[in-house]
Amino acid sequence: MKFTPISHKGEINLIKQLTQSFSAKNPSTCFTFGDDAAVLSYGKQDLILTTDTLTENVHFNLIYTPLKHLGYKAIVSSLSDVYAMNGCPKQVLVSIAVPNKYSVEMLQEIYTGINLACKNYNVDLIGGDTTASPQSLVINVTTIGLAQKNKIVYRNGAQPNDLLVVSGDLGGAYLGLQILEREKYIFQQNNQSQPSLEKYTAILERQLKPEARRDVIKELKELQIKPSAMIDISDGLGSEVNHLSQSSNIGFKVFEEKVPISQTSIETASELNISPLYCALHGGEDYELLFTVPLKWHKEISGMENVTIIGHSTEKSKGVELLTQDNEIVDLNGGGWDPFTKKSHI
Repeated sequence: MKFTPISHKGEINLIKQLTQSFSAKNPSTCFTFGDDAAVLSYGKQDLILTTDTLTENVHFNLIYTPLKHLGYKAIVSSLSDVYAMNGCPKQVLVSIAVPNKYSVEMLQEIYTGINLACKNYNVDLIGGDTTASPQSLVINVTTIGLAQKNKIVYRNGAQPNDLLVVSGDLGGAYLGLQILEREKYIFQQNNQSQPSLEKYTAILERQLKPEARRDVIKELKELQIKPSAMIDISDGLGSEVNHLSQSSNIGFKVFEEKVPISQTSIETASELNISPLYCALHGGEDYELLFTVPLKWHKEISGMENVTIIGHSTEKSKGVELLTQDNEIVDLNGGGWDPFTKKSHI
């Protein structure tokens, strides 16, 4: 029997292969695999369920990740999936696998961060599980959210000539990680070194203590705008645009000059000799929202302070294209972070 390395599949294709023989048997199961969360139908509102796992030395490195920040980030990254469905998170369950090297006080720090995130986003911790782990710390968060039946937004609803919109700015979390990795390397060479990180505060916070874009969802609701498709940016803009393209069976054109990148990110990328655009397209962990809206909402979307129109949908045959500032067309074939390939956060 020939064995296939998981790295040859990648996360998305692996999930497809493992779940292709499953089918929904209960009428309450509305949507399962293939989006930011699953959707269950109960009464007048739909239930949104999502789960996320953070693994030590895959998703975080404790050399530079404060435990309080880790707990906070574990919750926020899961809540972001519910907001990406246009829902409102209500409860979380946290399961944790702990090696013996961790003390009770260390775990208390993690739960202090979890508690802070729950308070900030008005969600309740209602349970979970705790077990031993032979080597690495593993944190799993399951989030339960609610949405009215006609308000949930999936990845598959984009239509021809829709506007492609993104919240906030991109690439900061990836650049924050690069700075942390650089300082880790310097410290390993000389443990007497004292890093100077003041000028990187904004991008370090994007990496270590991100926030979910609840504010954008709230403003869209106030404007009575329902996106036609939406996803959160956890694996890089390039990857997420491709997810929308594949789910909606439609193409997209992205304009390089419109991709929002902060001045701090531009300066840090220059210092590290990295393209700021590369960071935005392939970095990940920004937890911004990427969504499409019909062209009729152009004026309202343009008036929002926290979002940028970066392109529009096109014919499926054109795929996902990037129009550079030199008017060259570049094919965007994904390229986001994948935990099963050689690309890694740390």
